[in-house]
Amino acid sequence: MKLRGLGRFFKGILSPTYLLGFLLLASLLVMRVGDPLFIKTVRLQSFDFLQRLKPREYTKLPVAILDIDEVSLRKFGQWPWPRTRIAELIDKLRENGASTTGFDIIFSEPDRLSPARIAADNPDLPEDLRQQLKKMRDNESVMAEAMKKHRVVLGETSVRQGQDVDEEAEPLPEQGYSLIGEDPKPFLTKFYGLVRNMPQLEEFASGHGVFSVEPDPDGIYRRPPLVMLTGGNIRLALSAEVLRVATGGMGYAIKTSKAGIEGIIVARKLVPTDQSGKVWPYFTPSLRSRFISANDLLSGNADPTKIKGHMILVGTSAVGLEDFRATPLGVQMPGVEIHAQVIENILTNTMLKRPPTALVIELLAALLAGLAIIFIVPRLGAVNSFISGGMMVVLFSGVTLYAFWYHRTLFDPTFPIVAATANYILAATANYIREEQQKRQIRGAFGQYLSPALVDQLSDNPDRLVLGGETRELSVLFSDVRSFTTISESYKDYPQGLTRLMNRFLTTMSEPILDRNGTIDKYMGDAIMAFWNAPVDDENHAMNACTAGLVMIDQVRKLNEERKIELEDSDEEYHEISIGIGINSGSCVVGNMGSEMRFDYTALGDTVNLASRLEGQSKPYGLSIILGEPTANAVVDELALFEIDLIRVKGKNEPVRIFALVGDQELKQHEDFKAVRAMNATMITAYRNQDWKSAYEALELMENANERLDFDISTYLFIYETRISEFRANPPGASWDGVYTATSK
Repeated sequence: MKLRGLGRFFKGILSPTYLLGFLLLASLLVMRVGDPLFIKTVRLQSFDFLQRLKPREYTKLPVAILDIDEVSLRKFGQWPWPRTRIAELIDKLRENGASTTGFDIIFSEPDRLSPARIAADNPDLPEDLRQQLKKMRDNESVMAEAMKKHRVVLGETSVRQGQDVDEEAEPLPEQGYSLIGEDPKPFLTKFYGLVRNMPQLEEFASGHGVFSVEPDPDGIYRRPPLVMLTGGNIRLALSAEVLRVATGGMGYAIKTSKAGIEGIIVARKLVPTDQSGKVWPYFTPSLRSRFISANDLLSGNADPTKIKGHMILVGTSAVGLEDFRATPLGVQMPGVEIHAQVIENILTNTMLKRPPTALVIELLAALLAGLAIIFIVPRLGAVNSFISGGMMVVLFSGVTLYAFWYHRTLFDPTFPIVAATANYILAATANYIREEQQKRQIRGAFGQYLSPALVDQLSDNPDRLVLGGETRELSVLFSDVRSFTTISESYKDYPQGLTRLMNRFLTTMSEPILDRNGTIDKYMGDAIMAFWNAPVDDENHAMNACTAGLVMIDQVRKLNEERKIELEDSDEEYHEISIGIGINSGSCVVGNMGSEMRFDYTALGDTVNLASRLEGQSKPYGLSIILGEPTANAVVDELALFEIDLIRVKGKNEPVRIFALVGDQELKQHEDFKAVRAMNATMITAYRNQDWKSAYEALELMENANERLDFDISTYLFIYETRISEFRANPPGASWDGVYTATSK
């Protein structure tokens, strides 16, 4: 049993639907490892959404931005300003107690406003004035003098392969750092070289930091490098270098494993990074409270509390200088503010984390979600599968939100959701195709035997159809044409006429069955077998079978009237059609029966056999419809019927009570019928008690009432008259049980 169950399991998972699901899931996992641009972009934007949902709360920190804004440019002239004004800014910041000043600006070319440069650029000046200008200090010297008195970090910008680099520039000074672990250079973001500041300025700088910030492929600045490789040398970013200088100018350390960079130790803090040395700043919106206008500083109106003890980053928010960067919060901010936010993140330990194991966790989540969908959808159906898929989405989103909200850790919910969704769409599509095929098969199998409404119900709920057989309570109907041999013989020279007649007859007989939720099991020449309560449930199966039988009798009567009129002027001989019907209710086995090559949906069992025998008894009793006792008990309160005998049909040892169905509810309430039913009950009781005199008297009363009825019971009465006469002459004895044994089917 276990081996068979295991075999069925493997056969199931090797079906085309499952194989396609496994193939799709494997393809998605391989694609995620390859990380193409569109997957990366979706993942990064999901991280942006988290930051927009809950930006970092701003707290006052010793970091500020000296802003060369629009007001400052209007007041002190267009950019670039002379180095003497930059020197004035440095002096003002020092005088106001700034701890360190870092420039998000490059001073790579001589100042065009230096006196000697003015003299050289203006040959028409008086010679003595030109000579005096040449003797004056250049502006770089003035700025260098200011830098001697204050800790200044000069900014540098990166150069990529193919861009011009000053080949005559002095080699880059090596910053002091130590290594913990592996060599970090293979993992670092690499730049071909740097655009550096004027040598006389770099000589007096307390530090040098690279302010290049690379955008992600979608143009968003999310992950600035904290350390990088430029021209073969390791350099700190401007933000980290300002922090290093502000905290004493000590060296820094790079912690590396075989998987890549793990973090940077600067200002006695371990700052976690990704494998390439980049960080994930947790952004606040752009805030004016971070900024000090250069105009206010130069005019003496700056708030000294925003400068004293602060690390000052000098940059610009002037629109014309185009130093704005798109950020994860969906708004642009000056590039210098990104550096300020990086310092704030380091000081408050609020940097976002993307653990090295994140990819493995996300792949595992996608694998489990995909497998769950592959196995759930075919078993739960569309609605429950949709709910289950929705719960997965909520689960992944909830875990992602929790990790971000409480641990500032970034996990990607989109890929597991996409994997689950893709597999859901595939499985749902396969289910839809399979269900449509199943519906077509059901319609093909049952379209001729069930009403369209029932076929639709069965198509929508194929689980009602248990293939291979199930036990159900059914009501079974058999009908047959009496004297069919005589009718067929009249058509021996015209077989097409017989075919047309039988098609017309069977159509007329089928409609009442189908209209009352019945299933036509089979046509057997002129006979019909039908049943109720399978494959579609029918709580009123006995009533529907009986009312169908009554309508069938009425339809035969109408068909005879139509044919009689049609054949008046025809050479075709008219034969009246009469039918007998047997109906019985009880337990049956119903399902697809037959061989592997051919099978039919049918019902089997003693209930079916008895229904067939009851139809066979309708002719000798002269009654149109005979019911078994279970059917009669189910409809006795609704329809006109009466008991006719206790009979042992051929092939059965146990006797059964049989009943005549003669009409509907209206007839049941008719006084003449009530009288006949009462007389019949009296007759049956007297007959079984061997009170032949009372039984005969009841028969005579019934014969008188027979003329007033819409149905004929003369044959039925004659049977009992004959029996009573025989028993009077030859009494059956005390052991007689009142059972009549039928000798024919």
